[in-house]
Amino acid sequence: SRIRPTWPTHHGIGTVQLPIGYFANVIDLGGGIGLAISADGVGTKVLIAQMLGKYDTVGIDCVAMNVNDLLCVGATPISMVDYLALQHPDPDMVDSLAKGLAAGAQLANISIAGGEMAQLRDIIKGYKEGLGFDLAGMAIGTVVLDRIIIGQHIEEGDVIIGIESGGIHSNGFSLARRILFEEHTYPVDATFPNLEHPLGEELIKPTHIYVREVLEILNQGIPVKALIHITSDGLLNLTRVESKVSYVIEQLPPPPPIFSLIQDLGHVADEEMFRVYNMGIGFCIIVAATETDRVLSVVRAHQKTAHRIGYAMVDERR
Repeated sequence: SRIRPTWPTHHGIGTVQLPIGYFANVIDLGGGIGLAISADGVGTKVLIAQMLGKYDTVGIDCVAMNVNDLLCVGATPISMVDYLALQHPDPDMVDSLAKGLAAGAQLANISIAGGEMAQLRDIIKGYKEGLGFDLAGMAIGTVVLDRIIIGQHIEEGDVIIGIESGGIHSNGFSLARRILFEEHTYPVDATFPNLEHPLGEELIKPTHIYVREVLEILNQGIPVKALIHITSDGLLNLTRVESKVSYVIEQLPPPPPIFSLIQDLGHVADEEMFRVYNMGIGFCIIVAATETDRVLSVVRAHQKTAHRIGYAMVDERR
């Protein structure tokens, strides 16, 4: 809020609506409509793609990390642009990355309006010489200004609906790589009894995109109190809302086996695991307790698994 007054407002058009630091921000377009905007990347998950030589899913991650954040202010994602920085422009790799971006855009029901590709040999390095890259994006959406959701109306007893993740998603890969590939030197095709796929394939599973189910919940008029993308910091993301509340987490589904593998091999404390990873919950929706069944029904209709995992309580300390 200290920064906002220093920015030009153009008679209201372009005025920033939220403090810096939420999942996305909103600027005034006039006529009561806001433009939601977010930017994010895939992080060191791109190194797993290089280890596997498989590049057709990380584009989905790039879309997901952006559009899931837009949802958190109640916005409808509409389009994005991508930025691909390369050590060397390998045509097959670029083609596979583009396919992933297109698949992600289709899942999110958005367009990709453009992008930029830069060759940065002196900056970008990677697991395989010549194939280093970084992938990031910026997405936009629209939201009615008086319907922006940032958890401002959460009350005692409101429930947390947690939608399951598909695995690690796009956070915590530095820790995972250190434990699995440096300390234990497993190959990417290593198999484990509890994993459905070989190790590398398990790690590179794309981030779930939650756009369709969340928008259906909003369009049904269900009074949503908060929408929370669970990324780095795990369930602590719940505390980013505006209301002065804390949460009681009563029950969580068993985390996907990849998390137990990382924790056991690295002797990682529970606290650190829940700080670094989503631990099986990729997105949370906070609603009044009376809306629980309606939300669960919509999510399940979109072939995702959701649970009531806890509730809010008033707490000045958050």
